[in-house]
Amino acid sequence: MADYIASVSGGKDSAAMCLYLKEQGIEHRRVFFDTGWEHPVLYQYLKEELPKAIGEIEWVTAPLPQLDEEREALALKYEERLGHTSAMVRWTVKKAMFPSRKRRWCTDLLKIKALKYYMKRERFELPVNTVGVRAEESTARSKLPERELSTSLDCMVWRPLIRWTKQDVINIHTRHQLRPCSLYLQGADRVGCWPCIFCRKSEIRFLAETDAARIDLLRDLEADVSKLCGSQRAFLRKGDGVVGVDETVEWSKTSHGGKQFSMFREDEIEPGCMSWGLCDTGDSVLG
Repeated sequence: MADYIASVSGGKDSAAMCLYLKEQGIEHRRVFFDTGWEHPVLYQYLKEELPKAIGEIEWVTAPLPQLDEEREALALKYEERLGHTSAMVRWTVKKAMFPSRKRRWCTDLLKIKALKYYMKRERFELPVNTVGVRAEESTARSKLPERELSTSLDCMVWRPLIRWTKQDVINIHTRHQLRPCSLYLQGADRVGCWPCIFCRKSEIRFLAETDAARIDLLRDLEADVSKLCGSQRAFLRKGDGVVGVDETVEWSKTSHGGKQFSMFREDEIEPGCMSWGLCDTGDSVLG
């Protein structure tokens, strides 16, 4: 008998998937892979509101790196500001660099390896990674099959919502009287990593307008990581150079046609965690 593992991000699609599995009577384990880089509102939603509708959610923390004394002290400084342990911060400090479009270490270290660790720990015989990916979200996703064998994860991947529309997602939320994470209601397009290196221009602007504290933390972390790697700026990389967080925020305020930084997600480019359903992306439930 297959062991269904529902990857929960806190976003609308993974929640809809769990509600669908519940309606179909399919037993499944709901797992949230914590990067330590989420919005406090999302953490609260995952702990308090979402489990009431979909059932208990298991939390799995991404593997943490070993740090030397200097880097350990640096990581602790930022974890104190965040209020929790952060695999994202620790790997950023360890590598002395932020992830980028060309260097997507976040997907592998914070998501894929966490999933592999979880499946190995639980000793599933026939694991099926069940993910809330929908074809209408992008051309890249429209090419994904509903089921496939993942050689990297060594398990089957099932995308039960692959042909669903956004309205289908809204409808199942409505049937179960589940409100989406309030970040959507505030205007967020996505509720995954805060911020994700692949976020859109509008998402950077939303972050800057609603969470000045996170921008301040990014600016300070950028400065400290830059010292570690010997670069003037380390937040985002463009070609052989780098783009700072403040420049990125200013760019997000420009109208269409403003300077385009290559680190932002393009329509046909999606990181691996999206295809496996380990990240949440897409439009707001409210449109």
